[in-house]
Amino acid sequence: MKKKQRITIGASILILLVLGFWINSRWHVWFGNPEEPAYLPLKEPGRVLLTFGNQKELSRNISWQYDSVVASSSFVELADTLEKDTVRIEAQGEVFQSRSGKAAYYTARLRSLKPATYYSYRVSNDGKFSPWYSFRTYNQPIRNDYSFIYVGDVQDTINGKVNQYLKAALQAHPKTEFFVFGGDLTERPMDSYWAETFSGLDSIGQHYPVLNVTGNHEYLKYLIRKLERRFSLVFSYFQDSMVGDNQVYTLQYNDLQIFLLDSDREFFYLWTQKKWLEKELKASNARWKIVVLHHPLYSVKGKYNNLIQKTIFNSLLQEYKVDLVLQGHEHAYARMTLHDEQGSAMTPVYTVSHCSPKSYRITFDQRFDKYGIESRYYQYIRIHGDTLSLSAYEVPAGNLYDSLDIIKSGTKPMIIDYGKNIPEHLNFKPGKNKKDRKYMKRIEEYKLNKQNAYEN
Repeated sequence: MKKKQRITIGASILILLVLGFWINSRWHVWFGNPEEPAYLPLKEPGRVLLTFGNQKELSRNISWQYDSVVASSSFVELADTLEKDTVRIEAQGEVFQSRSGKAAYYTARLRSLKPATYYSYRVSNDGKFSPWYSFRTYNQPIRNDYSFIYVGDVQDTINGKVNQYLKAALQAHPKTEFFVFGGDLTERPMDSYWAETFSGLDSIGQHYPVLNVTGNHEYLKYLIRKLERRFSLVFSYFQDSMVGDNQVYTLQYNDLQIFLLDSDREFFYLWTQKKWLEKELKASNARWKIVVLHHPLYSVKGKYNNLIQKTIFNSLLQEYKVDLVLQGHEHAYARMTLHDEQGSAMTPVYTVSHCSPKSYRITFDQRFDKYGIESRYYQYIRIHGDTLSLSAYEVPAGNLYDSLDIIKSGTKPMIIDYGKNIPEHLNFKPGKNKKDRKYMKRIEEYKLNKQNAYEN
C-alpha cells in the first residue's frame, strides 16, 4: 500500500472516529428524554380546562382528569346563571398510560350555547364534584370590539410565577375574552410538569377558553418525534380537528379566524399541514386572519433556522393575506413587518415572544423592527372596527413594550408602528467568558447600526 493511500485511509478513520464521538456526545440532546417520575392519579376531579369546540365561538369543550380507570358516571353540570336552568352533558373518558403512570381523562362537548349568556359549570365523576366555575358567551353575529391575550413559551419550572403574571395581565385587560399560547406551555411531557402547567392556568383556564399549539417541549424526542395522546386529551379541540397525526385546528371567532399549526414535525407531516392550511385559507371569508405556530418563520437565531417551516408555510401566509403570525420557541421578543417595493409596510406582521424564565441569545437582523431580550412578554390583541391593535407588555412590570395598528379602511391594509418610539430593552450583563463578551459586542453593534439608520 502506498504512503498516500495509508494517509488517506488514516485520515478517513480519524474523521469517522471524531464524527462518532461528536454524535455520541449529542445523541442525548437530540433524542434523549428525561425519565418521568412515577405519579398517582387524581382522587378528586381536577385539572379542569375550558377550551373552544369545533363549532365556532358558541361551542366549548371542558376537559379534566380523575382516577386511573374510566368512571361509570362522568358529566358536566351546566347552568344558565340568569335562568337557573341546569342541563347535564355526558363526558367521554379515556385512560392514558404514560411512561410512569396512568390516568383517566374526560372531555365534555358543550354545543348550541346561547349568545350573551353567563354560564356556571362543574364536572363530576362517580358522585364526586369539582368546584363551580363560570364562563360567558358574547353577542352575535359580529361585534365591533373584542380581544384576547397571546403568550409564547411558558415552560415554567416547578412553583413558577406565570400564574401571577397571567392574573396581572387579566387585571390590566379586563375585556380579554380568551387566551392563546404559542407552544411549550409545558416544560416536558411528564406529569409533574403538567401539574405545573395547570397550576399556571389556575383560576384562568377554567373561566377563559384556552388555545395552545404544540411546541418541541411537548414532544418526546426519537428519530421520529412523538406527541403523547395526553396532549390532545388536555387540549381536546384537537380530538375533532387533527389531520392524520398533525395537531391542527381553526377557530372562527366573529370576523377573525385563527389557524393553529403543528410545527415541530418532520417534512412529510408539515407538507400535509400545508395542504390543510391552504384549503382552510382559501375557504375563509374572515376579515382578519391570524396564524399561530411554535417555530418562527423568520428566525431571530439565524436566517437559516426553521428553514423547512418557512419554505412550506410562508408563501401561503402571504398569498392569502394573513394579517398576523404569532410565534414562540426562541425565547426573546421580536417583531418583523414586511415591506413592498415602494417601502411601505405590509402584512403579515410576524412576532416572536415568550414568558419563560429562560432567555436565549439571538442574532440581530436589520429586517426586524424591534427586539427585546432578558425579559418576559405577553401580547394583548384587540380588534375594534377597522383596526387590529397589537400591544406587547413586559412582565412582571406590565409596561408597554411594543405597539402597532393594522388598519383595513382602504384598498390595502395600512400599518402604523407606534413601537418605534418605545425604547428597546437590550439589558444583557456579560460575564468574563468569551461568549458573553462576543454577544455583548453583537448587541452594541446592533444599537449603533440602528442609531445610524435613525439619524440618516
